[in-house]
Amino acid sequence: MIFSNIVYIFAIRELIIYCVMKHSGMKPQDIVVLLKMIALKNELWTSARLASELKISASEVSGALERCRIAKLVDNTKRKVNVLALEDFLVHGLKYVYPPQPGAIVRGVATSFSAEPIKSKIRQGSDSFVWPYKHGSDRGQSVEPLYRTVPEACLVDSSLYELLVIADTLRMGRVREMEIAINELKIRLNDYAKS
Repeated sequence: MIFSNIVYIFAIRELIIYCVMKHSGMKPQDIVVLLKMIALKNELWTSARLASELKISASEVSGALERCRIAKLVDNTKRKVNVLALEDFLVHGLKYVYPPQPGAIVRGVATSFSAEPIKSKIRQGSDSFVWPYKHGSDRGQSVEPLYRTVPEACLVDSSLYELLVIADTLRMGRVREMEIAINELKIRLNDYAKS
């Protein structure tokens, strides 16, 4: 009797763990992983490569890919991004799920409409936004990046940097800036889809 109760409790515990692990919602690093996949286009990649270049653990990459598969942002093989679903999420949901909270003036890496590919297409006001980073060369209001390692990862990958700048513009931009960001996003997603 005691043995069957222990087995029953163990089975219930495993079921709960499975259900929680199956999908506990998207995390900000999931978007960073997806954008890195877009930046790589048709290059072959491994989870270890993504982890190394994004400065996150391989288990975080694996978890991100599984959450994205469940959310239908990648295919079942977890190798190809569903560009239509990603575009829809970035344009319509990102600012609500991960709203920016501009803070104090700090040194960092320029983002949103303070960086390319958006900056040169608008009339820059006095607003300047940066991801806090001690080795950054820009100053502006701090905006937390989608993941803490984003500034470092972007300094070595200009394609990823542009995609994350576009994402931040979609998070915090006004109508005109968002229109530009949507245009820039479509260009990059189309390039990825064709590769």
